[in-house]
Amino acid sequence: MKLVVSGASGLVGSALVEHLQAQGHDVWTLVRRHPGKKELFWDVRGQQIDSFGFNDIDAVVHLAGESIAGSRWSENKKCRIKESRVAGTRLLCRTLAALKHPPKVLVSASAVGFYGDGGDQILTEDSPAGTNFLAEVCTAWEAETRVAKEAGIRVVNLRVGIVLAKNGGALKPMVPAFRMGLGGPLGTGQQWMSWIALPDLVRVIVHCMDDCSISGPVLGVSPTPVTQKTFARALGRALRRPALLPAPGFALKLLMGEMGQQLLLDGQRCIPRRLNETGFEWHFPDLLPALKRCVR
Repeated sequence: MKLVVSGASGLVGSALVEHLQAQGHDVWTLVRRHPGKKELFWDVRGQQIDSFGFNDIDAVVHLAGESIAGSRWSENKKCRIKESRVAGTRLLCRTLAALKHPPKVLVSASAVGFYGDGGDQILTEDSPAGTNFLAEVCTAWEAETRVAKEAGIRVVNLRVGIVLAKNGGALKPMVPAFRMGLGGPLGTGQQWMSWIALPDLVRVIVHCMDDCSISGPVLGVSPTPVTQKTFARALGRALRRPALLPAPGFALKLLMGEMGQQLLLDGQRCIPRRLNETGFEWHFPDLLPALKRCVR
């Protein structure tokens, strides 16, 4: 197939492009600089895109968006987080909808932040949206794909959980402290974490492209969510280090503000019902083997 991928330089995008190219697909990527070979220019802020480069494409995977981690959320940062996703998806979907021959499928990233803080409730694709900032972002983000659906494109809104990878993602800032024996649960440790190993996430994206029965929201998470305390213990075991030093919730909120609350102390207990129903085969359904692969 001829495919277009946005966010191709990120953790997930780079792994996906490598996988697709290894399968023999013709992969093009969206870039914000002067385009080179197999690259198409787009400017989200200016709402400009090389629409001619989308001729005869079969599928699009949309992963681009401002990072939500790394620093406190100022009002300016929150604006960039939202607009990078909403405006980018709007530009892409309007472009696809206007094509004479639009692609058959669009897999557009979203996140489990859609549900806000779910507490102990089991969440599926049919569960309602939350009410915090990340939930508002995800709701608006997914809504921008409507124009592509109305143009007859099969759209998958992939709600991704915490991505576990060897060289980046959520583990990168955690591992050094845990290696020194300074790791432990965050806050009460009772908040739920919905996670997925990077190789499985890449295969989930391909599965969603290939299976014509899949559309709408799909949870891109493993079938075994865990509490934060369980996660900390498993990471300690994977590194052969104790994981007993808790990080108090009040301290995390003081240091990181709203970001600390929503990324570290809120939780989502998600079950990927749609993937299970369509027969997706997990390579890393359980946490400890996935962590061992990442840190050893």
